[in-house]
Amino acid sequence: MPSSHLSSASSKIPALLEPYVLDGAATRHDGSLTLVTSIQGAAANWLILRYLFALLASKKDEPEEQDKAGVVLVSFMRDGAFWRDGCSRLGLDLEACRQAGRFTFVDGLTGMFAAKPAAPGPDVVLPSTKVDEISAHISKVVAGIKSSRKVLIIDQMDALLAVGGDSVDALKLQNMTLALRENVFSTVITLAADSPLIQEQTTTLEREHASLSLGMAHAADEVLSLRKLDTGAAGDVSGVMRISSSTEGRGADASVEVLYHVLGDGSVKVFERGS
Repeated sequence: MPSSHLSSASSKIPALLEPYVLDGAATRHDGSLTLVTSIQGAAANWLILRYLFALLASKKDEPEEQDKAGVVLVSFMRDGAFWRDGCSRLGLDLEACRQAGRFTFVDGLTGMFAAKPAAPGPDVVLPSTKVDEISAHISKVVAGIKSSRKVLIIDQMDALLAVGGDSVDALKLQNMTLALRENVFSTVITLAADSPLIQEQTTTLEREHASLSLGMAHAADEVLSLRKLDTGAAGDVSGVMRISSSTEGRGADASVEVLYHVLGDGSVKVFERGS
């Protein structure tokens, strides 16, 4: 990796994350899938912000315009203001990326609960929880990105299982994801992996959620799992991240576990146990 690339992001992306984020979704093989799982108290938003920075931030060794990565971020849990604010803390202007045709935010949250369509704005608002309509809208947005390397990030797609009713199930969401992946270079998906949703499976929602999560995990080239400390809360540790990869030759172990600490200003420290 060029030293200028590292220096431009070293203060934003912890060194232990560089092999997975800097050389992750943007440079992995065409059609790859990265799955990020989280639980209550160990959210994945800080990690997705680092993916956005790695993919969209300007670098000293900037490639030709057509070779820059472009990103479509779809979130069913957080609105556009949340992501713009988080990226601005990292020094990334998402609005400038949007105007350059390299970024579009698709709001899947507002459409699920708003009584009427939102006023026109910079974000694309999904108008429905129907899987076919969601897939068509996202495909249209992906086609509009002005980049040869398009990356799709879907945040908390499992929320659709909870609000979509009988019209949404794990198989439909997996098929939708498979179809969308055909039109992008790589895909990053975040899902909840709390024990009641994965292990108990006593309700239809729990069974569908487990099916979706396990199906995505089997299909993924890399899984980053976030959880809290087994020993309880600690002032200097926010949680544990386990990284399991089926992709070889990237200079990273097949499986590694590290600790992380999200600070109040949004910065993150990642370190090995005992360090």
